Amino acid sequence: MVGLDPRVATRNSRLQGQLSDGLPVPPARLMMKVAGSGDSAVYLEGGKLAAATIRKVLVDNRVPLPTLRRILDFGCGRVLRQWKDLTTAEIHGTDYNPELAGWCARNLPFATVQTNTLAPPTKYPDGHFDLIYALSVLTHLPETEQAGWMTEFRRLLAPGGLLLVTTHGQSYLGRLSDPERERFLQGKLVVRFVESAGTNLCNAYHAEAYVRQYLARGFEVINFVVEGARGNPRQDLWLLQRIAG
Repeated sequence: MVGLDPRVATRNSRLQGQLSDGLPVPPARLMMKVAGSGDSAVYLEGGKLAAATIRKVLVDNRVPLPTLRRILDFGCGRVLRQWKDLTTAEIHGTDYNPELAGWCARNLPFATVQTNTLAPPTKYPDGHFDLIYALSVLTHLPETEQAGWMTEFRRLLAPGGLLLVTTHGQSYLGRLSDPERERFLQGKLVVRFVESAGTNLCNAYHAEAYVRQYLARGFEVINFVVEGARGNPRQDLWLLQRIAG
């Protein structure tokens, strides 16, 4: 990893002693893996915005946060810390990077954190969660792994449970080559660098039609907000509900 800008390192050090939640921030190399930046201000602000997005979409759809018994942060880190004062629900987190999961387990004691593999299953029991959120996770997985995790999320959710995911949608068309753009506009999935699954190098682009027809099988689409994922700028926001059965 390229050395951290001395100005950022100084700012990180100063900010560490000023955090109102009293929680530490990860070392720069871990923040880079999660947020694409080693700047703690970027890391913390992204987490706050993402948590605010979750709260807003629940309020907009008349789901009171205090009614949720168990919440799973899938791909845990910057958002997990935002639930420190949420005493009405069990907070869980999991990540396939053992270093990231280990840091969260040691430093966010209000949450129960596990490590998962790149492909399902997890160790959680059936119907265990009322809400699972996976922000900017499916955006870095090939199609087979995405489908596998959607099946696993459905297994983990209680009847009527909610799944919140984000995707690279129409606003990312400018990043695609002509053949990729044509495929996307045909309502298909586009994935780059499949061999780097689970890293920021692998990027998936989801047409709305693809999500509705394929990815969201077994779920009802409760809400779809174009570029609605604050904290994950320009990503689309999907709130799905597990269909019984």
